[in-house]
Amino acid sequence: MSTTCVYPQPPEHAFRLAHLAGYDGVEVMVTNDTATQDPAGLLKLVDKYQLPVLSIHAPVLLLTHFVWGRDPQIKLEKSAELARAVGAESVVVHPPFRWQASYARDFERIVRQTATTYDVEICVENMFPWKVGGRSLKAYAPSSDPTSMDVDSMTLDFSHASLAGRDSLELAVSMGDKLRHVHLCDGSGSLDEGKIFDEHLLPGRGSEPVAEVLQHLVREGWNGSVVAEINTRKAKTEQERLELLKETVDFARDKLTPVTPRPVGDELHHVADEPKTEPTA
Repeated sequence: MSTTCVYPQPPEHAFRLAHLAGYDGVEVMVTNDTATQDPAGLLKLVDKYQLPVLSIHAPVLLLTHFVWGRDPQIKLEKSAELARAVGAESVVVHPPFRWQASYARDFERIVRQTATTYDVEICVENMFPWKVGGRSLKAYAPSSDPTSMDVDSMTLDFSHASLAGRDSLELAVSMGDKLRHVHLCDGSGSLDEGKIFDEHLLPGRGSEPVAEVLQHLVREGWNGSVVAEINTRKAKTEQERLELLKETVDFARDKLTPVTPRPVGDELHHVADEPKTEPTA
C-alpha cells in the first residue's frame, strides 16, 4: 500500500492502516513530511507493524519541489539511497517535465547510472499529457510513455493510462519484461473525453482492464510488486477508509491468485496452485 492512500496523514498512519487491511508491505512517497525521508524512523515503523518498505516513490510532485533541493538528479539519488537504507528493492520515478531540460536530456543515463550505483530498480512511471485551454500539452520529456525510452524498469499506473487514453493491457504487453511495478487503481476516462483529474479510483470502479492486466501478469509468471495507490480522501471516517483499502487488497489477491484447470471425474474444476513466486500486494 502506498502512503499516498492516506495523504496528507503521516507515514505511521499509513503503516497502521496497511497492517489492519492486510497488505504485505508499504511504498513510501517522499513528501515535505520529514518522516518520509528518515530511514531510522521508517525502520522503526517496519519493526512495529511488521511490514517491509517495498519501494520508495521519489519526490516528483509540484508540492515537493524543494524537497532535497532543486536538482532532480539529486532527488533521485537520495531516493535510491533511502531505498537501500530501508531495504526496499525499487524506486518509482516520473519522467522529467519538459522545462527540466538538462535532466530530460540525460534522464535515461541518470536512471541507469543511479540503479547501478545503488543496486535498486528505478521504475519509470507512465504519465499523461496535460491540457491547457482545451489543447493537449506535452508536459513530459523525453516522453510521458516509458516504453518509448531506453530504460530497464517501468511502473504501470492505471489511472495515468486512463487519463492518457491508453489501454492498460496493451501498455502492459508493450512494457514486457521491463514492467516491474504496478500502481493498482483505476480511471474512468481520458482528457479527450473531458476528464480533468487523475482519479485513482478503486480497481474495478473505472473503465481500465485492471483485472485482465493482473491475470495477464500471473500467466506470465510475473514477480514484481503491485502497490495500491487509491484516492480515499472522500472517506468520511477512518473505518470507511479502511474498508476501501480492504476492498483494494482483496481485489488484488483475487486477481493475482494463479488457477489451473484440473480434471476431477467427468467435470473440470479450477483449483488454486501454490505459486513458486508471486507478486506482492
